[in-house]
Amino acid sequence: MTTKRDKQQIIVLGAGYAGLLAALRLAPHARVTLVDPTDRFTERVRQHELAARPATNDLPLASLLRGTGVRHLPQRVTALDPLARQITTDDGRRLDYDRLVYALGSRTAVPPGVLSVRSAPRQSAGAPPTGELAPLEAADASPRPEPAAPQVFTAETTPALCTLTRDRSGSLAVVGGGLTGIELAAEIAESRPAWDVRLLTAGELAVGHSTRGRDHVRGVLTALGVRIEEGRTVADPLDVDADAVVWAAAMVPRTAVAAEAGLALDPASGRVAVDASLRSISHPEIYAVGDAAAAHSARAGSLRMGCAAALPTGSHAATAIIAELRGRAPERLDFGYLLQCVSLGRRDGLVQFVRHDDSPRDRVLTGRTAAWAKERIVRSTVSVMGLARRAPDTLGRLPGF
Repeated sequence: MTTKRDKQQIIVLGAGYAGLLAALRLAPHARVTLVDPTDRFTERVRQHELAARPATNDLPLASLLRGTGVRHLPQRVTALDPLARQITTDDGRRLDYDRLVYALGSRTAVPPGVLSVRSAPRQSAGAPPTGELAPLEAADASPRPEPAAPQVFTAETTPALCTLTRDRSGSLAVVGGGLTGIELAAEIAESRPAWDVRLLTAGELAVGHSTRGRDHVRGVLTALGVRIEEGRTVADPLDVDADAVVWAAAMVPRTAVAAEAGLALDPASGRVAVDASLRSISHPEIYAVGDAAAAHSARAGSLRMGCAAALPTGSHAATAIIAELRGRAPERLDFGYLLQCVSLGRRDGLVQFVRHDDSPRDRVLTGRTAAWAKERIVRSTVSVMGLARRAPDTLGRLPGF
């Protein structure tokens, strides 16, 4: 009989969708330590909603981990030593592991010149220090020799954006024509009619959608008063003529710790290079999942960043590790996409059905039906975490997990 002392030590770095699900599924089979500096699980798929209303989109980790035996260490990992199989945290603690799950996710890629995403560093004399929210200039204020730089926000700082736009008016530009930019532009335009909202994109709006899908997105945004500017390349958010800029142009993986430790990275994406089972190609005792992993499958090809792939890869890494603990070879990831869901404010949306490789089909759902479907799918992610806490082995037998 295997005792707790006999169980292997597994460290999971990151408590996002992929990391938390992996930790919950591994809990009955190993001693699991979840390393994440926050004490809450953030629903990143709801971050655009926070641009419109003061609310919270996170849940206490303690409630999600209760009764599982997973140990949460509220620290930030600062170093990884694959040779010693050890990590170092920002409080100087060193932890050993037998296997490690790298799930540090991604962040919005902001150009290097932007030191803060709450207020611009290029400030005129008398402006508040970087990081503070400055009041917008009144319409009849005396002109300045040089226009003030816009305040810059990202999806991660939408609560500050909500504070800025509440009870004021002005001009706001969303940079990025992908799903994040579309959802942010629609949410702000619907909830802040006093603001003049533009959406700037270097390419075509909603490029991954069918013609019907793109037409619906364009129609809803236009009806909400959003001015769409396609073919507009923006190198620096501080150069945009607006009172506020929401930068949603690109995401980058959080792989600095992996790179410093010598893990092989995919040269094209900068994500951790993994095999078909999600093991690091240079250090097979380390699994990478979610946005930090350059994951791929036979049906889907290379997986894009997002919750749609994070949950299945987190679950699959756990399944693979459990197989290894039982002396079996881990199976290949078998994953294919089904649909993309887009919020277009609170009363409209788009469900774009896709092929397994994420290419769009002609079939779409729109309007209130799509908004309802999107909300059900978003809620299901938290339900999956609850099922993983209560019956982790059952989750591994469900299609897609």
